[in-house]
This record gives sequence, structure tokens and C-alpha cells, in this order.
Amino acid sequence: MKQLQTHLKEHRQEAGLTQTELAQLVDVSRKTINTVENGVFVPSTILSLKLARALNVRVEDLFQLPD
Repeated sequence: MKQLQTHLKEHRQEAGLTQTELAQLVDVSRKTINTVENGVFVPSTILSLKLARALNVRVEDLFQLPD
């Protein structure tokens, strides 16, 4: 199975948010944000949508399958 590529960290930093601040916005722990950013954890559809909404981007901007 292909690993999911994530651009969460870049978009979070562009938004000027810390991992803790983003976690609070989407109601998860800072550790969850960290594991998603590092590709350890693949977020659920609901969490992906919440992250995209919090960062004002599309889910496809945050997560992609490699070619």
C-alpha cells in the first residue's frame, strides 16, 4: 500500500499555528497532529475535513497519494 503524503505541517505553519493550537481547533491532542504530520497516523475522513476547514484549504492540499 502506498503511504499517504502529507502537507499538513507546511499549511499549519503558513497559518501561523502551533501543533497545540491546531489540535485545539479540531478537538484532538497535539500528539495526534504530530503523528499525522510525520506520516505515522493516517487521519479519518472526518479529521481530514476538520483540518482542511481549520486551515482554510482543501483536503487534497493537505493529503495526497504518491504517483
